[in-house]
Formats: sequence, C-alpha cells, structure tokens
Amino acid sequence: MKPHIPYGRQNISSDDIKAVTDVLQSDWITQGDTGPRFEHELAAYCGTDHAVAVNSATSALHIACLALGLKSGDRLWTTPITFVASANVGLYCNASVDFVDIDERTFNICPKKLERKLEEAKRNGQLPSIVIVVHLAGQPCEMDHMLALKRKYGFHIIEDASHALGATFQETQIGCCAHSDIAVFSFHAVKMITTAEGGAATTNCPDLAQKMRLFRTHGITKNIAEMENEPEGDWYYEQTLLGFNYRMSDVQAALGLSQLNRLDHFLTERRSQAAHYDEWLQIAGVKTPWQLPGTESSWHLYIITLASRISRDQHRKIFSRLRGSGIGVGLHYIPVYRHPLYQRINARWPQDCPAAERYYETAISLPIFPSLEEDSQRRVVEALAKAIEQETSA
Repeated sequence: MKPHIPYGRQNISSDDIKAVTDVLQSDWITQGDTGPRFEHELAAYCGTDHAVAVNSATSALHIACLALGLKSGDRLWTTPITFVASANVGLYCNASVDFVDIDERTFNICPKKLERKLEEAKRNGQLPSIVIVVHLAGQPCEMDHMLALKRKYGFHIIEDASHALGATFQETQIGCCAHSDIAVFSFHAVKMITTAEGGAATTNCPDLAQKMRLFRTHGITKNIAEMENEPEGDWYYEQTLLGFNYRMSDVQAALGLSQLNRLDHFLTERRSQAAHYDEWLQIAGVKTPWQLPGTESSWHLYIITLASRISRDQHRKIFSRLRGSGIGVGLHYIPVYRHPLYQRINARWPQDCPAAERYYETAISLPIFPSLEEDSQRRVVEALAKAIEQETSA
C-alpha cells in the first residue's frame, strides 16, 4: 500500500518546538507577555492596528459579533459554502441567520446576488446588521464591491479569513480591515500557520478591540479607566459585561510566533503546488480554480469542480475511489443550510441557492500543504484521472 496523502498537514520545525518548550520552562505559560507579542506581530503582518488572539476562529467570530452589538431581533447573513461556525455565531447571539448564494467562479459570496437581496430586504425593512464574507480556500472576496454595499445599506462586515492569512486583495493584506470592521483568522493545525488550536480577530477600531478583549476574558477588566467603581486595592478587578473564557495560552502563542516567521515560505510552497496542479490537471471533466484578478490566494485549499456531464452519483464514486487509493480528498463544504439544524429553520434555502447546490454536487478539495512533494502531487493527479475514467467509461 502506498502511504496516505492527507488533504492538509501541519509543518512543525525544531524552532517551533524550542519556542514552545522555552515558554513551558518559563514562569508564565498563560497570560504572560508571549500572547501580546504574538498579537503585535500578527497585526504588523496584516497591516492593521489591533489583533486579539483567542482559542479558536469560532471564538473570534463570536466576540466580533458581540463587539458589533449583534443581538436578538438582528439579522446576520453569510455564504452557505463555509464551515458552520460562520453561521452559528449569529445563532449564539440570538440573531436570525440567512444565506446569500455564491459566485460560480470564486465560490465566494456573490456581490450581485447580495445586492439584489439587500434591495429586497430594504423594501421589507429587514436589512442585515452584519454580513460575514468568507474568503473560501484563501481566495479573497470582491471586497471593493462589499465595501460599496456596506456604505449604501449600512451593515457591518466581518471577514471570515480563516483560510486567508497571507492572501492579498488589490495589494492589501487580507486582515488589514481596509474594507471591513473586523477580520478573523484560524490557526487550526492545517491552516496557514498553526497554534494547534487558536484564532484571532484584527481591527482598526480601538473600541472594537477593547470590547473583544473584554469578551474573551469573562468581561473582566483590571484597567482602572474601564471600571465603574473606585478600586478597593491592588487586588481589585471588575466584571463589566458577560464574557467568556476564550483566551489563547502563551504556549499556543509561542508556536504562533515561531510559525509566523515561516508564513511567507509556507505561502510560496502552496502557490508553487497550486501552479503545478494548474499545469498538470489537463483532465477531461475537471475544472481548476479560477482566480479573481487583482488578488493572490493563500491556497489553503485547492478545489476542483467536475463537469456537469458527470452525475452526482459519479461524483460520489470518484470521491470514494480517491479515498480508497490513499488520497485524502475533502469536500469543503456541505452547504450549511443542508444540516438538520438549519433545515428546521428554513427548508427552502436549497432552492434559494442554486449555485451552492451545483458546487456541492461537483467540488473536490485536493491535497495541498507546504511539505507536499511533487511525486505525491503527481500521484494525486494520476489517481484522479484514473477514477474519472473508471466512472465515466463504465
């Protein structure tokens, strides 16, 4: 048996291990100075004023919504082709959730469909408070159009940039928040850099940053300027709002700092691998990813789609053949509205999102990660060609 090729994999160096063990051997393994240093370096990389590190991207999305005041009676819109957290955070805040269909080229939320939906919502008095745009696979959304719609209709924008650390839109770093209120990153094991588990939110607004820091730490402050009462002593602190235990440990932050030093190398490797796939995937029935002009993807995922002549049943069988041959393909993602929780909210969503439905019937994520070797990539391509031939010639 040939070794299994996963769709993604962390890359841990001896420097990473030393950075972690140095913190483990220090006096502070949480709430020391490593977390703030990681936040500072992340903000500098993204070109933004503030970064707030937390224990997951889901937590970052949650505190971003809370900081923007999302509450019962409000509306949050997002794309259906994303991990469930992008929608779940609206429910956490007791808001209603709705979905905007995708662009069939980028697989991201479609600006034209969003505008049509906003026009109708304005007529009905049902505009969203927040739109979460997702840079799927590291491909940036059309943020200039999103910003124009934000200004016209008065909603907030959160960028779910979980896949997109290091991606650029019109020569600006994703995460700089030039087109949004807040951007959120994931540092899960298979993302651009890892803290094992972890996430962060970036913003240029000091008030939003301060609120997110409070929400991540139970709503507790030791800052006298933020207190409502006179301090009773040096020990004194106050809980000023209902927050959560969403902190990132210094151990995680140390790994993140070390990984951040290699981010540009990771991006170079991923972009080289994407170029190889673009060149080698000259297979009938396979469509390689389209890139929005003026952007540079971080290539967290490499998503192909199969031709419409390949049936949904054949798509499933091709996927199974690849898994059976040791190729760790994935499908990112099942449309969120297809999950039972969301079907109980609105069973009509699949009819409202035909492009997302077509995506779900044709998409396959191929392996891509910094240590993936050319021989392994060629094996992926050969296995894909063989699986398609076996299913379409039967």
